[in-house]
Parts: sequence; C-alpha cells; structure tokens
Amino acid sequence: MLDAIVMGGGPAGAVCASVLARQGRSVLVLERQEFPRFHIGESMLPYMVGLLERHGLLDAVREQGYVVKRGGEFIDPTGTKFFRAGVFRADFAKTGDGRHHETFQVERSHFDRVNLDQARAAGATVREGAQVVGLLEEGGRVVGVRYREGGVEREERARYVVDATGRAGVVANRFGLRRMIEDLRMVAVFHHRDGLDEAHNPGHEGDIQVGSHADGWIWAIPLSADRISVGTVMHRDRLRGRTPAEAFAEHVERVPRINQRLTGTTATSDFWVETDYSYHSDQVTGPGWVMVGDAGCFGDPMFSGGVLVGMATGAEAAEALGRALDSPADEEQALTGYSNFFKTGYDTYVRLIFSFYEGELLPALAEAHSEAGDLSEADMEMYVVRLLGGDFWSARNPVANALRANPAWSTFSPFEPVHRCPVYPELDVAELGGLAGAVGR
Repeated sequence: MLDAIVMGGGPAGAVCASVLARQGRSVLVLERQEFPRFHIGESMLPYMVGLLERHGLLDAVREQGYVVKRGGEFIDPTGTKFFRAGVFRADFAKTGDGRHHETFQVERSHFDRVNLDQARAAGATVREGAQVVGLLEEGGRVVGVRYREGGVEREERARYVVDATGRAGVVANRFGLRRMIEDLRMVAVFHHRDGLDEAHNPGHEGDIQVGSHADGWIWAIPLSADRISVGTVMHRDRLRGRTPAEAFAEHVERVPRINQRLTGTTATSDFWVETDYSYHSDQVTGPGWVMVGDAGCFGDPMFSGGVLVGMATGAEAAEALGRALDSPADEEQALTGYSNFFKTGYDTYVRLIFSFYEGELLPALAEAHSEAGDLSEADMEMYVVRLLGGDFWSARNPVANALRANPAWSTFSPFEPVHRCPVYPELDVAELGGLAGAVGR
C-alpha cells in the first residue's frame, strides 16, 4: 500500500508530492492530462518565491528565465476600488527586510511542467494521461482510487488520497461538498498576444497591470520579452448579447494605460472563456483524504493569489500527512490543523477580493490605520504591499485584520484561524515580539 496518492499534477499537487517524497514516503501522482497543457494563472506573488525557496524548488524555477516581476500596477480612474485615484504601484521592495522583493510572470504550461518534474526528481511516481474515475472506500474511509490509463482501468490503494484536481473536484463531487460563492460568479475572457514592446509600457517593465472600470477589470501580464496575456473579467450578465471578442475589445479600450502597452501586438490564440469559477468547500479533510488548492476553494484571479495559496496548502498538507503517517493516533489533530490553515489563507484572500468588488478596500485601509494608531504612512503602505504580495496568514498585518473583521465576507463556517506564515514564520514571530503562541499552532 502506498503512503499517498495525489490526484492532479498542477502546482498544489506537485509540491505536495515533492514534500511527501522528500520525507521518504511512497507517492503516486495521477494527472489526467499530458503535460505541457494550457492553464490560466500566470502571474506569481513575491511570497511564492519564499515558499519555493523553503521547499527546495526555487533554483529549478529561477533558472527557467521567466519574466521578473518587481511590482504590480493598479489602475483606477475613480479611486473607489484601489488605494488612490489614478495609478497605485505595489512596489515589492517595500515589503521589508528579509523578504523576497521580486517574483515571476510565467506561462503555466511550462511552469507546471517544471514543478511536476521536481516531484519526479524527489522520488514520486508520476503517471500522466491517468484519469481518476472513482474513489475506493471501505468502512467510511477513502483507501485508494480507480483510474483509467491507456484504455485500461486500474486500482491503487494508499493510506491517504490528496485531491489536487482543481475545478474537477473529485472528492467534492463525490461527497457533495462544493458550494458556489454567489457574489463572485464572474466570467473571464482572455487570450495571448505577440509583438509586445515594453517601450510602449507607461509603467514598469515586468509589472502586471490591473485596470478597473465600471463593468469589471482588465489584466495585462507579460509572459516573455514579446508575449503578453490579456483578459477581462466581468459579471456574467455583462457578456450576454455580445461575443467574447466584442466584450474584450470594448473593455480594453476603457483602460488607456493597458491599451497603450498593447500597441503593435497581435493575438496568437482564440479567446478562452472561464465562467462561474468562484466556489469553496466547508469540509476540506475527511477520513483518508485531504483537498489542496483549487480542489477546495477558488476565488478570483484579481490579485493573482491562486497559485501561491494552492502551493502553500499543498506543502502544508504534506507536512500534516507526514505527522499522521508517523503517528496514526494524531491523525485527527493533524488534519484539523491543516483544515484551519487552509481556511485561514483562502478566507483572507477571498476577503481581499470582496473588498475590491464592493468598493471597501479604502475603508478597510482607513480602519486599519485607525486601529494601528502609531503606524506611519510608509508602514501602512508596507502592509498593503505585503498583503498584495501574499501575506494571507499573518496576525501582524493590520490591513488583513481589518478585512477579517467584516462578518459579511466569511467564506467558511466558523473555524479556528491559524495565523502562522508558511513563508516567513521566523520574521512573523520576530515582528510580534517573539510571542510564538500568537502566530498559530
């Protein structure tokens, strides 16, 4: 019997398999597609670099030559959605000493291949083109999977099954656990363009641009020296009666800084459309199984946090399963701790998204500043940039705490938060005056 089967070889599943394999566990990864394959979610956060470093994956990613991202540009003509009217640049150099001040823009087909290869190198067995078709259950516990590979159906048993199947949600669908986040039922229309010349960029080379307008927002993410990903996100009713191409063109025209950056570019793909993609599961662990990443929750690509939270939960799940494998009597405690960690990160991230769509980010910032009292404007900007960079677990961030105080934005049923940063735990403890108990369990 295997120690773990990981269903899905995307970032969350790959890092989970890597960490487990480096513990010396027997791990099988079943990925239904053959890599490389297209996936959205190309812009990384700076906390991702710290996470990759902690788990021995940074060198493999850094040597790929991805576009370096040192900040994000947020465009808001009205000043009601972001931090000030006009343009706010989140400069990652302002996150403070000891933290990484840059990250990457990637093509996910390539980035995901690199991470899956790292799982192989760590000792995990990886089978691509292996479609999970069911779970094996005994006495109310998941004990393995049925999968189809090369037209042949097989079974494999394990002490734990990790669901990293993203939107497919194998476990969520089996047990009826997935719930839509009704207020975030959006649609995205996007494609890639060649011919990018950053001489036309009115901002900083390598930055993501996020532009707000009355009906939604636009992203622009440079993927290489001459390629860029561009998309528009809107409520579903804004697309009715129009083709994706019509909605895209009209929305991009509303954000002149992004339109300027696209000067001379031409589309290299048809439009992709993603709909109704915001959901969560209140239960993310169970007898013999855990969910990681998008399998358990997905909010919105607004602040580019999906891959970070997915990989952080994948790594944390591996650590929790390692404790349970070593001491089966501690399984409940390990899985409960993991569940609370998962929910803390996703809840904070989804609250950040809600604050944008409901125009409450500025009021939250004002409340944080008032509560903090003795913090300077520079300190407050530091915490804003940290939050935008992936600071979703810390109890130290007053902006995150202001978002957590709004009961209307709760994603999950009540749970016990785990305020332990998975990227910079030592710095987090130090900033809290060494009170380790205050930063979680």
